Amino acid sequence: MATAYADQLRSLTDDALGALIQLRPDLVVPVPSDVSALAVRAQSRGSVARCLDALDEFTLAVLDAARLSRSAETALTSIAAVLELTAGAADPEAVRAAFGRLRARFLLHGPEDAAQVVGAVDEVSSPYPAGLGRPADYLDPQTAALCADRAKLRRRLLAAPPGARAVLDRLAAGPPVGALSSGGTIAEPVQWLIDNHILVPVSEAGRAPRFDGELVELPREIGMLLRRDSGPLGPLRPAPPVPDGAARDPKSVDSAGTGQAMEAVRHVETLLEALSAEPAAVLKTGGLGVRDLKRLARAANLDEPTAALLIEVAYAAGLLGESDLAGAGRGGAAGRANGAVDEIFLPAVAYDMWRALSIARRWEALACAWLAMTRQTGLIGQRDDRDRPINTLAPDAERAGSPQARREVLAVLADLAPGTAPKTDDVLEMLSWQAPRRARGREAVHRDALVGAAALGITGLGAITSYGRLLQAEARPDDRDPLGAGSRGERIPGVSEAVRTLDALLPAPVDHVLVQADLSVVVPGPPEPELAAELDVVAEPESAGGASVHRVTTASVRRALDVGYSAGDLHALFQRRSRTPVPQALTYLIDDSARRHGGLRAGSAGSYLRSDDEALIAEVLADRRLGALALRRLAPTVLCSPLQLARLLGALRDAGFAPVAEDAAGSAVLARPKVRRAPTRSSATIRLGDQAGPPMLAGPRLAGVVEQIRRGDIATRAARRTPVTVRAANGQSVPGLTSVQAHTQAMAVLQQAVRDKVRVWVGYVDTHGATLSRLVRPVSLSAGYLRAEDERTETLHTFALHRITAAVVEE
Repeated sequence: MATAYADQLRSLTDDALGALIQLRPDLVVPVPSDVSALAVRAQSRGSVARCLDALDEFTLAVLDAARLSRSAETALTSIAAVLELTAGAADPEAVRAAFGRLRARFLLHGPEDAAQVVGAVDEVSSPYPAGLGRPADYLDPQTAALCADRAKLRRRLLAAPPGARAVLDRLAAGPPVGALSSGGTIAEPVQWLIDNHILVPVSEAGRAPRFDGELVELPREIGMLLRRDSGPLGPLRPAPPVPDGAARDPKSVDSAGTGQAMEAVRHVETLLEALSAEPAAVLKTGGLGVRDLKRLARAANLDEPTAALLIEVAYAAGLLGESDLAGAGRGGAAGRANGAVDEIFLPAVAYDMWRALSIARRWEALACAWLAMTRQTGLIGQRDDRDRPINTLAPDAERAGSPQARREVLAVLADLAPGTAPKTDDVLEMLSWQAPRRARGREAVHRDALVGAAALGITGLGAITSYGRLLQAEARPDDRDPLGAGSRGERIPGVSEAVRTLDALLPAPVDHVLVQADLSVVVPGPPEPELAAELDVVAEPESAGGASVHRVTTASVRRALDVGYSAGDLHALFQRRSRTPVPQALTYLIDDSARRHGGLRAGSAGSYLRSDDEALIAEVLADRRLGALALRRLAPTVLCSPLQLARLLGALRDAGFAPVAEDAAGSAVLARPKVRRAPTRSSATIRLGDQAGPPMLAGPRLAGVVEQIRRGDIATRAARRTPVTVRAANGQSVPGLTSVQAHTQAMAVLQQAVRDKVRVWVGYVDTHGATLSRLVRPVSLSAGYLRAEDERTETLHTFALHRITAAVVEE
């Protein structure tokens, strides 16, 4: 079989071989040495399983029909036999198209009228195609005789008691195997079916008849008869299900999504600013504690699941990192392993660069990080297998398949008409139809993907937005190169179409404010980065949204003076930025704060306090709130304290004074408060469009791979024309085993030996170029390697398939 399979691949045109590689890209990772190696890989369990995982429900049903319709003598099937099984249940043209897809992927090979199913399909698929059992003549002679008399079989089925008929209906729907009672007694309906040879007792490991078996099986012929209304294969759906969702106005969808995108960006900023003000400790087991998550959720006015999602996304985007308490920034896992440092979560250096981007670019960084991160955020708050809670950023939430699940969900939404908002169950049903093997058991991660897309504004009102559709298209891995060249892991600098589209939908950034009489400052839109930086210094935020509100206070003016603004600078700032007249109350507040600012000077003594205003010094000394400072008068204008300067300044400011630190020369020291940042992780830089996915070749690269395989095949066949005797490890020749004749049959012999569990002589070329052989029992044949057991030495050997020159079954 392996030789015939390789010959069929060899007979393909270059275009057809390239099409096969595009349909099954894993076949060229790495590039096989020749067509024979390609054939072995295409028939391996791993490659066949990956190919089946990508097939839709209807194509898999047609494959089941091909498996069911195989001849008992030749193991061949045909399109005519498949059409006979699917007659009345599906359009013949749809069946022919699915049959063609299977042949194009070489899961079926050979002509249409004599096609053969690749052996690994039976190994990686259910042993019961279409939920039907094995043939009756395989299970039990008496049952086979009953099935041969169709009229008698019908009469016996009609005579079945109601309980027995219920058991038959359940087994006929599939799977066709049921367990007997574990207590040693068999239910009466099941016993009736066994006594009448309708059900056959079987063992878990052996074939029937085994009347001491643990299971009962419904033979294939009876199952097909019971399915006479729905067809032998059951209901068939050649096309995906149509979702019964609401139709939204695309403009409303974009508007809702845009608002949510702005909220997501704002909430991430709020969460990271809260962590900057009060860092959270890294748990010994990794991750963020429950109390810290609650605190951050309250600070951002979010529910805890949404806060956890945004924190995870920020970490994946490289905006959040880990730092030791001394600020040295040692790696989290390494630091905990060494037990040398305690660590905290802090905004990373990249966070400051991210804040300088436009809102659309900031959103894109978050959305692409969400698409690429290998985290299932829906697990946060649940308990692991040891009954411990799964925390935010903890290793327990790692799931390698999460990025692919998110791309699948967005692809389903993007394939619908603009504005279509399907229900969650409809999305899951469409995913189940598109790739039933892959979707099985992944409902939770698909639901999490829908929740994440809504939280980040990729969807709005349940439908995918126009910019979300563009993001999904740009994130497709169609142009990834499995050979390491041309990968789009790092986006080429520039603005993507998704960003341009979102930019057009977002309110235009504003460079002005509206100052009210009550000293509130209204920003009528998203502020420009420069204006946002100024507002962070001179005002306190009160509310956020499309139009944010800040308020100028004594503390905010003092903060601005502390970082170097003068009263004149602040007057000029508000005159330049405000579209409304500056209230007189704001002018007075700035002038009064500036007049008091620096009236006191503090230095190191522990610390000292001086002022040219003796009355002010007397006021400070008499203030009972400052008793803990232990102030002492050194001169009419100088006080000292045993406390350090930072504590002295903080206590005076809390008491309503406005001191300024000074250096040794008496000059005022004005500076912004120091902001701590975690180092940017080298493996977590902001990646826009970095998506893991199946590799894809096209154009010149694909043609080059095909040519490489062809040349390798020519060279291999030329080298094998001269027979070379294969010698055993002890130097003696193995009769009848030469490299030429052996190679033409080696893969077929090895595949059959794996199934039959027999010993074979394997000829191979060792690392020194010597041709030797071993007598082994093959265990598995996959991923380019043969794994076999040497029973004499009780060791397990691994042989690279390209080094195997021959294989002969032991006589």
